[in-house]
Amino acid sequence: MRKTRSAAFAATVTALLTLTACGGDDASTGAEGEVAQPEVDTSATFEAGTTMAEVQEAGTVTIGTKFDQPGFGLADLEGTPAGFDVEVAEYVAAQMGVSPEDIEWVEAPSARREDLIANGDVDMVVATYTINDKRKERITFAGPYYVAGQQIMVNADNTTITGPEDLAANPDVKICSVTGSTPAENIRQYLASPDQLVTFEVYDDCVSAMQNGQVQALTTDNVILTGYVAENEGEFKLVGEQFTEEPYGIGIEKGNTAFCEFINESLTEMAESGAYEEAWTATAGQYEGTEVPELPELDPCA
Repeated sequence: MRKTRSAAFAATVTALLTLTACGGDDASTGAEGEVAQPEVDTSATFEAGTTMAEVQEAGTVTIGTKFDQPGFGLADLEGTPAGFDVEVAEYVAAQMGVSPEDIEWVEAPSARREDLIANGDVDMVVATYTINDKRKERITFAGPYYVAGQQIMVNADNTTITGPEDLAANPDVKICSVTGSTPAENIRQYLASPDQLVTFEVYDDCVSAMQNGQVQALTTDNVILTGYVAENEGEFKLVGEQFTEEPYGIGIEKGNTAFCEFINESLTEMAESGAYEEAWTATAGQYEGTEVPELPELDPCA
């Protein structure tokens, strides 16, 4: 059963405005270019009782995404996000007959993504969401639609940290990530002690902590860090090579196989039509050092 979520969405936008005010001008800017709106499929028919049929009848869909990640999901002052995740989500929505202006966007920080899905607060989450077995215990993933890799960002003049292996040898260095994220868990094995890791709810707070000297490094997926380097010209740099593989999936209600299969079909159509490449080029592909990806092999829906 789909729920009315206007109050929750309003609260999310209010929280975003507060965060943006604290985080500086960079939180409200991005490199996103213009992308043609996806063609809304008004002729599709779906089996009664499926998520697709309910969304089509309602004429709206509620989608969780990140609000603080340049290139993938970065919100403006009105709470409207832009980026590659957003474009992927809008394409899937269009296949259910929902136009971009009829999407309700909800901020989905890493630690809250499974709860948003399990509680029925969103219909799906498209939010740099790494597929892993622990998360599959609570939700189902469609995709993957992109594969990233974890890396480290430091201040531009930092010569101490050149990769994750340097962290244990420099126990005074603090590295930041976000609560509930895969990168936060992955980096623990490289630390001299758990105290080296500082976590916040959103990555913007990690960037601010780097700027004021509270932490000396930030770790998450390479494409997200590339956006922060570009958005803060001359302040930061990436070091070392990617040291993980992070397949991004679309999170939905656990066991909703029909919806999973529909999303996978939509992703395939997006790639075959050229819309996938167009979306990348106008969003994350705007940043130097990124390459146009191919849609990964999709996992079977179980």
